[in-house]
Amino acid sequence: MSKLPLIVITGPTASGKTGKAVALARAIDAEIISADSRQVYCGMDLGTGKDLDEYGEVPYHLIDICPAGYKYNLHEYLRDYEQARLDIESRGKNVVLCGGTGLYVESVVKGIQLPPVPQNAELRNELSGKSLDELTEILKSYKTLRNNSDIDTCQRAIRAIEICVYYHNNPHLRAVTEPHPLSHVCVIGVDIDRDSRRRRISERLQARLDAGMIDEVRRLLDSGVPAQDLIYYGLEYKFVTRHVIGELSYEEMYTGLETAIHRFAKRQMTWFRGMAQRRGIAINWLPYDLSNTDFVASALHLARATP
Repeated sequence: MSKLPLIVITGPTASGKTGKAVALARAIDAEIISADSRQVYCGMDLGTGKDLDEYGEVPYHLIDICPAGYKYNLHEYLRDYEQARLDIESRGKNVVLCGGTGLYVESVVKGIQLPPVPQNAELRNELSGKSLDELTEILKSYKTLRNNSDIDTCQRAIRAIEICVYYHNNPHLRAVTEPHPLSHVCVIGVDIDRDSRRRRISERLQARLDAGMIDEVRRLLDSGVPAQDLIYYGLEYKFVTRHVIGELSYEEMYTGLETAIHRFAKRQMTWFRGMAQRRGIAINWLPYDLSNTDFVASALHLARATP
């Protein structure tokens, strides 16, 4: 099979991206690079929805590469993505990038390069104790926020401010971080209507709880991962950890988490719309309920038509 462009499979949570990407990878002799900001962490399986059984014999990359408690960032992701891509292509394989972290997907497609940003202890001390709303307002003074999906905890917001301050104080780095959009890439979105998405989110949440997500969080805490580090990751780990340490009842955890995941999926769609409508990245949407055979056929047609 002739060399295909980089194929991106993205979409909101619970849209079935992984299964579609695996079916496509099998058909085109490809390996999958994950674009999920939390699946990089070892031991955080149910809460991040790794669904590793779905991959079967298809090789995957950038999953389980960091210890739980670590704070992986965009600079590291772009570095690791490039290493994985070069490795896959050196073996004559095609590349499928699959995931719902819009920042990761967009940064890859735009060809963004980022220098590492060191910690600023003085700034962190200055910001400690501020509320999330206060930190968000500070961040807005540095840049326009497309959504709040990556600053849903104070730690994340402080890190985002730290990065902005670093670039502000080092203006010579702006040229390095300018986008260099990829010329041979096909972005495919898995489209799912709101009602189906909400139903699947609720079903999946219950299934993960039944499978032992609370026990997973207990194991992480027992292994020495601080509660605040798990809360930093947001969503499942934020709510389940708060339940395990006694801050939330089961019902409070369940209701709050279900609502948070629905809101997260909505923010993901806002991000994808912004990519397509304002930031010039064409997304070809295919229905989530297409059979894998039909999805692969449509994806291949789109990929082969990519200039």
